[in-house]
Amino acid sequence: MKTKTVTNFLKKVSFLAFALLCFNAVAQEEDTESTVEKLLSKVTVSGSVDGYYRYNIGAPNRGIDPTGEGDNNGAYQFLAPQTSFANKSGFALGMANVILGYEGEKAGFVADLVFGPRGEDAVFLSDGSAQVVNQLYAYWNVSEKVTLTVGNFNTFLGYEVISPTGNFNYSTSYMFSYGPFSHTGLKADFTLNEKWSAMLAVMNPTDYTENNPFDTYIVGAQVGYSADKGSAYLNFRYGNEGEPGEVGPTFQADLTTGWDVAEDFYLGINTTYLSTEPQEDGDASGFYGVALYPQYKTSEKFTLGLRGEYFSVYNGGLDAVIGLDDEGDGNVIAATLTGSYTVGDLTFKPELRVDSTSEDFFIDNDGELTKSLSSFVVGAIYKF
Repeated sequence: MKTKTVTNFLKKVSFLAFALLCFNAVAQEEDTESTVEKLLSKVTVSGSVDGYYRYNIGAPNRGIDPTGEGDNNGAYQFLAPQTSFANKSGFALGMANVILGYEGEKAGFVADLVFGPRGEDAVFLSDGSAQVVNQLYAYWNVSEKVTLTVGNFNTFLGYEVISPTGNFNYSTSYMFSYGPFSHTGLKADFTLNEKWSAMLAVMNPTDYTENNPFDTYIVGAQVGYSADKGSAYLNFRYGNEGEPGEVGPTFQADLTTGWDVAEDFYLGINTTYLSTEPQEDGDASGFYGVALYPQYKTSEKFTLGLRGEYFSVYNGGLDAVIGLDDEGDGNVIAATLTGSYTVGDLTFKPELRVDSTSEDFFIDNDGELTKSLSSFVVGAIYKF
């Protein structure tokens, strides 16, 4: 009888221990799932893929071998406006863009990776870089009104951006193409009140995102105003952009603004001025320009927009961009009419572009120099 009682007692104890172990395992599994769910809730993944078709009207569409030897391993130059991206004739690739973000209570990070020709141009892969990093930075929300960011981030100047999802026009402007793309450094963003903001930054020379080979730095600043109908940002950068003793300091001022003029009509404006001082006696060189971006929404799926840009180079501020006279001066007027048709997350952007320079710069079908180039582009962008 005693043996039977002990056996029953042991069975009950064993069952209770087993039940406790199972409960503990289930609780641990639920805690693990809860931790993973919390972690994933703070992670975001987004990006895009794009490609295009480009055709010159009344000008050559074949690639030109710059060596003149007829065999250049496919490294052909194409006749196109000397602006960034969308410069190859025929069907061509844009880029694949993947953005991974993590947002904690007080801190987070962004890793923005790009692959393909547009991405390679954006990170200057052709200049010897091996990276695919468009942006890589961490941030700390010091308070509700102050955020510190350190790392590699896209520029705060200008109206247009590297990603095709952030631009209305598929091709890009001269001001965007010859302004900065990205910076590496430390910046502080300040929320002054509900409408006003400010930013201060210390950065490597422009577009030296992997390291600083010159031991020189530039400073950046921004004052912003944002309201329900639109926003305006006044931007500055100043500093030595190259080897000390060889390049004087560069100053750039840039205004970017955009407003909903009516329910279906939007107007954006970008104007910029850049000046680089000579290291020795002489005149400063640089460029300046202005662009208007009127857009009219005809339906939920289709919007028609125009970019009209005037861009001027003075005293040889840029080489082989638009054609310069003997004093190093030249200008271009570029008009780009773009339609944007959206089907879900896919957007088609057909556009007609005309570039007209002050000096003979382009080539027509007869091989003669001419002041204008007309081109047609259709971009396709999928955003996720």
